[in-house]
Amino acid sequence: MASECGGGGSIIARRVAERLGWSLLDRALLDAVARAAHVDTETAARYDEHVDSWWHRFHRGGLWCAAVEGGLASADVQFFDAETVASLAHGVIARAAAKGNCVIVGRGAQCVLCRRDDILHVFIYGPWGERVARVRSRGQANGNAEELLRVIDQERASYLRTYYGCDWKDPHLYHVMINSQIGTDDAASMIVDTVQRGNTQLLSPFEAWGYNRDDGI
Repeated sequence: MASECGGGGSIIARRVAERLGWSLLDRALLDAVARAAHVDTETAARYDEHVDSWWHRFHRGGLWCAAVEGGLASADVQFFDAETVASLAHGVIARAAAKGNCVIVGRGAQCVLCRRDDILHVFIYGPWGERVARVRSRGQANGNAEELLRVIDQERASYLRTYYGCDWKDPHLYHVMINSQIGTDDAASMIVDTVQRGNTQLLSPFEAWGYNRDDGI
């Protein structure tokens, strides 16, 4: 499940998971990434759904070579950065989907799992005013809530574009796009109802829009 910042996606995902009795991979996904990287979750969170600076990405290979030339074994040279977190998240998402019965929030899951026919891809969006109010009510914005929304939305879009070559809001990535203005409970009910109807063999969003699995993304 993907969501605009302040769109209520995390709330909806939690309610869907509770009603279905499924595991929820939101904070838990980040915890798994942190364990795999041998860092604390707070450190992993600083790089979560981010893109490294242009300078860092451009020089990453050079930094690796310099470390090896400095005497470190190549297997011991590891960078903990946004690219590392994205790579580890990809693996966590793939393994969770293989086990099934889970709700995965963000981190490019709609791209990682776009070829599977047993996944329901959902995008949550909402009116600007409601999103701003939701962020303010949770004390997530110390200053300008509007600016926080813009920055986080831009980061999420950049994350998918950089690591998966996808447009975050491309409808071809999703089976369902829900406006949270209908209420988070109703949005969760719509998703649960779709799942419980037994639609376990879904077309991938690409096939539903007339694309072929081999077309690439």
